[in-house]
Amino acid sequence: MTKTAFLFAGQGAQYLGMGRDFYDQYPIVKETIDRASQVLGYDLRYLIDTEEDKLNQTRYTQPAILATSVAIYRLLQEKGYQPDMVAGLSLGEYSALVASGALDFEDAVALVAKRGAYMEEAAPADSGKMVAVLNTPVEVIEEACQKASELGVVTPANYNTPAQIVIAGEVVAVDRAVELLQEAGAKRLIPLKVSGPFHTSLLEPASQKLAETLAQVSFSDFTCPLVGNTEAAVMQKEDIAQLLTRQVKEPVRFYESIGVMQEAGISNFIEIGPGKVLSGFVKKIDQTAHLAHVEDQASLVALLEK
Repeated sequence: MTKTAFLFAGQGAQYLGMGRDFYDQYPIVKETIDRASQVLGYDLRYLIDTEEDKLNQTRYTQPAILATSVAIYRLLQEKGYQPDMVAGLSLGEYSALVASGALDFEDAVALVAKRGAYMEEAAPADSGKMVAVLNTPVEVIEEACQKASELGVVTPANYNTPAQIVIAGEVVAVDRAVELLQEAGAKRLIPLKVSGPFHTSLLEPASQKLAETLAQVSFSDFTCPLVGNTEAAVMQKEDIAQLLTRQVKEPVRFYESIGVMQEAGISNFIEIGPGKVLSGFVKKIDQTAHLAHVEDQASLVALLEK
């Protein structure tokens, strides 16, 4: 029996008009996006279709991606697809929590809008830097961060694949880590277009505010196991709030999470939401994995025809 995991997209995957064809064609998608608009108090569909500057601001990006991802998940449910496990990259973990039955959709929309605002306030644009380091051993990267941290905060933020690890922190410290990595032989270092040094201790103020907000949210039992970012382990209901509080300021352990899924017998991965970033990571982690993604009508048809 083939086991399937749904993977949910994170921040950075957004683009103008995402999910538009589904919105026009499927009532369940329209209902989901419109409900999110009611919760948020602004027209989310209009923002996604026309306001690119806003769409790229963290406080708007997060509810936009979450609502689009959950809408596509619900459409797949209507088509008879059900995951055996779920996970999401950073923000995508909130979509995964909705899909796993642990978090109410309306609560999730309100929560990620606040999370986005807290993250923006804690790390305003240009307050830090994130750089992807390719084809460099993890120990070398961690050592460079350790040495450079005498100048300020710099740590690994995303363990995407064994060959792609993102470091983040204060500009001067990240720049020093990059120099040290180049001296150690790292050839490919790519600065990322993001609005702040996410998943580092610089997000501590956001983490504290998020903890207060999460204390007001009630979670339900999981109907499907979710592998969490922070510990790369199956999440338990009583740990959700604490793990989400940590997640914003601690590294995302994506490739370890995929390993946990594979140990549980998962061989099929369907990426839900804008873009194909996670599918690309999984392919690098395991070339034998069966991959699909759903973000528009063409990719849905491709999945249904498999």
